[in-house]
Amino acid sequence: MSATSNMNNKPIIERGHLLTEQVNPNSQNLDRLSSLELVDLFNQEDAQTLAAIAAARTQLAQTIDRAAEALRHGGRLFYVGAGTSGRLGVLDAAECPPTFCTPPELVQGIIAGGAGALVRSSEDLEDKFEDGVEAIAHRHITELDIVVGITAGGTTPYVHGAVHGARQRGATTVLIACVPAEQVSIEADMDIRLIVGPEVLAGSTRLKAGTVTKMALNIISTSVMVKLGKVYGNRMVDVAVTNAKLHDRALRILQDLTGLGRQEAGYLLERSGRVVKLALLMHWTGVEKEEGDRLLAEHQGNLRAAVKSLHPNS
Repeated sequence: MSATSNMNNKPIIERGHLLTEQVNPNSQNLDRLSSLELVDLFNQEDAQTLAAIAAARTQLAQTIDRAAEALRHGGRLFYVGAGTSGRLGVLDAAECPPTFCTPPELVQGIIAGGAGALVRSSEDLEDKFEDGVEAIAHRHITELDIVVGITAGGTTPYVHGAVHGARQRGATTVLIACVPAEQVSIEADMDIRLIVGPEVLAGSTRLKAGTVTKMALNIISTSVMVKLGKVYGNRMVDVAVTNAKLHDRALRILQDLTGLGRQEAGYLLERSGRVVKLALLMHWTGVEKEEGDRLLAEHQGNLRAAVKSLHPNS
């Protein structure tokens, strides 16, 4: 890998060989396409994201199992990235509390440049390996935690530093990248490669690489929460009732799963302290709120297990 120097005498590594930096032969005439042709081209290229997820299914499943085990034993899940990759990690982490009623510290996003980088470009901050190491130290990451480094092109020093720092502290580490391992390697416990090919706009990894990364993070976080018992069937029974939309969703979940009318479901929800999972347990087993809380705590919040403890044949 060759390197030159810029005006500040910092080495500039040649990255033209990376899959994410290559020119897509299907979009050579991008600037001459009609709007309809542009939409069709993007749609055709985005189809590759499904194949990429399918090809990484084993590594994704292993990550889900390791993350669920870590969180079950008091660990936390961290996403680390810069630019688009960092924003996607922060987004996925931020959506866990309202969807699954998790504490904000359980799933966290770390982005180079901090909160300000979410709304303005701070891509220059991704070049500091030591800042990634420091970010891990600042959050007191331990062997109980799992750290997912996200870097589309695989070379981001900030992410490499974070993964290195996490490994030094004994945490489980995962790499998500959109280039083959033979182009960029990094030592991690799980190595997820989401190969979607060159971008329609050469080098713009907010496109296919960003889309497939969001898909992977959706799969990981949602599946982990399923494993942790925060889902019953396909219902988000740990939904946080914090606004009108989520209040309505909570009522509909209760109506659908109990057969109650909307008014009765509303009474049940209030009796449970607006905790859908607890409301269902109270309805199905006849226990009161205090006993229901105890049962759920005894079964690590798993509603199905709590119900079976009272009704083994259910």
